[in-house]
Amino acid sequence: MLPAEVSIVEVGPRDGLQNEDAILATAEKVELVNRMLRAGARRIETASFVHPKLVPQMADAEAVMATLGISSPNVSYIGLVLNRRGLERALDTTVDEINFSVAATEGFSQSNQGTSAAAVMSSIEEMVPLVRATARPATVTISVVWGCPFEGEVPLEAVVALAQRAAAAGADEIALGDTIGVAVPAKVTEMVEAVRAVVGGTRLRVHFHDTRNTAVANSYAAIGAGVTTLDSSVGGAGGCPFAPNATGNVATEDILYMLERSGIATGMKLDDVAETGRWLASRLGRELPAAVGKAGGFPG
Repeated sequence: MLPAEVSIVEVGPRDGLQNEDAILATAEKVELVNRMLRAGARRIETASFVHPKLVPQMADAEAVMATLGISSPNVSYIGLVLNRRGLERALDTTVDEINFSVAATEGFSQSNQGTSAAAVMSSIEEMVPLVRATARPATVTISVVWGCPFEGEVPLEAVVALAQRAAAAGADEIALGDTIGVAVPAKVTEMVEAVRAVVGGTRLRVHFHDTRNTAVANSYAAIGAGVTTLDSSVGGAGGCPFAPNATGNVATEDILYMLERSGIATGMKLDDVAETGRWLASRLGRELPAAVGKAGGFPG
């Protein structure tokens, strides 16, 4: 049974931009957010509070949030945080939600955050209550869930253990990330069911990259397994600067087409999203991979 409605978390302004060679001006990032708001997006990753030397594309996080200001009712701005200093920066802005990230493998944790996965998870367990004390929701994203560029296959048990700890720490939501785009539908179903069995009522969300052209199928499989919140990036922009050959996120317009044609509502406008994808491509100076951005919807 498919749900009547699915929520989209638009990650283009953060995950979509963090691996691009072109660095957009603050005003262009704000315009991207506003375009997606007009297209119907209601949860948007707007900034990453990481050291600017590591991710220079996100160096103006505070300026972006200051320009956006307080979100409108029913709109939520999300900020990514990797450590205590990043959390302090984020909580000083108008972000509505905090997204933490922990890797499912040691190799990726060392590459991405310069420390062990165990240390990162322990830090998250300390920080989640601090977020909850400000009446803001906290999401814990587990990265490289279905495969690691340094260690290969990831044991299901490692992901389940992290998810269980995240839920116990009080996370409002757990996101499962296919950081290098190696998941396939059968593995998605297996992982979602295993994680759901240990996290109680904590919401699940999925984050797929389309490196091997499986992200739309994986999203459909996740929905079939009961997930009703999907990450996507307008135009299919993005990638991870710490993962070799990790290309863009699944395109928002491609996900919307699949959902709409399946009778699943999102509250977003496909034509407006596709137009924003083309606009973003012009700002980045390159063609973006979204298929619907090129072919259009159907019927036309």
